Amino acid sequence: MSKQNAPPKRLSVNDLLRMKQAGEKIAMVTAYDATMARLVDAAGIDVVLVGDSVGMTQLGHGSTLPVTLDQMIHHCAAVRRGLDRGSGRAHLVCDMPFGSYQASVDEAVKNAMRLVAEGGAEAVKVEGGHDYAEVVRRIVRAGVPVMGHVGLTPQSVHKLGGYVVQGKDQEKAQQLLADARAMAAAGAYAVVLECIPAELARFITRQLPIPTIGIGAGVHCDGQVLVVNDLLGLDDGFKPKFVRRYGEVGKAIGEAVKAYVSDVREAQFPAEEQSFHGQSLRLLQLVEGDGGEPSVIGAPV
Repeated sequence: MSKQNAPPKRLSVNDLLRMKQAGEKIAMVTAYDATMARLVDAAGIDVVLVGDSVGMTQLGHGSTLPVTLDQMIHHCAAVRRGLDRGSGRAHLVCDMPFGSYQASVDEAVKNAMRLVAEGGAEAVKVEGGHDYAEVVRRIVRAGVPVMGHVGLTPQSVHKLGGYVVQGKDQEKAQQLLADARAMAAAGAYAVVLECIPAELARFITRQLPIPTIGIGAGVHCDGQVLVVNDLLGLDDGFKPKFVRRYGEVGKAIGEAVKAYVSDVREAQFPAEEQSFHGQSLRLLQLVEGDGGEPSVIGAPV
C-alpha cells in the first residue's frame, strides 16, 4: 500500500504528549454511538471519549451513577466501529463507570481490560486523585493507558455536595494540585481538569509533564473536552456556563420532524420521487365490493 493510500495514523498516547510539548492544543469530545463517532472523527477531532455521561445524555438518568460496566462496553464498541468506518485517526478513551474500580484494585484491572478487549478502547479514564493512584498504577502496569480526572468528579457528586466549582480556596487548590501530580506519578498519560478556577488550571498545566484536558477550567489547559450534546445544542434546557454552543441541532431536528409530520398528514410524502414502480410484476387490482370493502383479483407472480 502506498503512503498516499494508507489510512491516517491513529493518535496514540505518545502523540498527545508530543502535542503538549509542541504547544498544540488537543480537541476532545464525547460520543456514544457509531454515527456520532464517524461524524466527529471526520471533523478532525483528536480524542473521542465514551463518557459515563451516556447515562444522562442517552439513557435518561439524572446522573452518571446508574451506568454499568456492560453499558459502557456496549457504547464503546459502537463508537469503535464508527471510528473504524471513518478515518480511524481519533484516539478512543472510555470512562470506567461508578463501581467498576472503587471496590478493589484487582477488580479495577479486570474491568479496565474488558473495556479494551470487548469495547475496543485504547485507554480508560479514572476519576479521583491520590486515593486512586494505586488503581491507576496497576491498570497501567497491566498494559492499559489511563487518563486521570480531578476537580469536579461527577461520580463523587454526593461527596462534593453537588456540581460546584472545585479548588476555590488555597487548601483545596493545593489538594487538587497534589491529586493531579499523584495521577501523573502513577502513570496516567493525561488528566482531565473539571470545573476549577482558570488560574489554578494554568498552574497545574505548567507543573505536570502530561497533557491536561479542561472542561470548565479555562483556556490554558493543553486541550479541551465537551459533551457532544452540549456542543451541538441537543438539550435546550441545559446551558452550563462553561459550554459554548457551536450548533442548534436540537432545534433543527425538531423543525425537520415537524415538516415530516406535516407532509405525512397532508399526503405530501412520499412523493413520486420517493416511490417505486414495477413493470414486470402482475399488480394486484383492488376493486370495491358491495360493502365498500376492497377485494383482490389476480395473484402476485
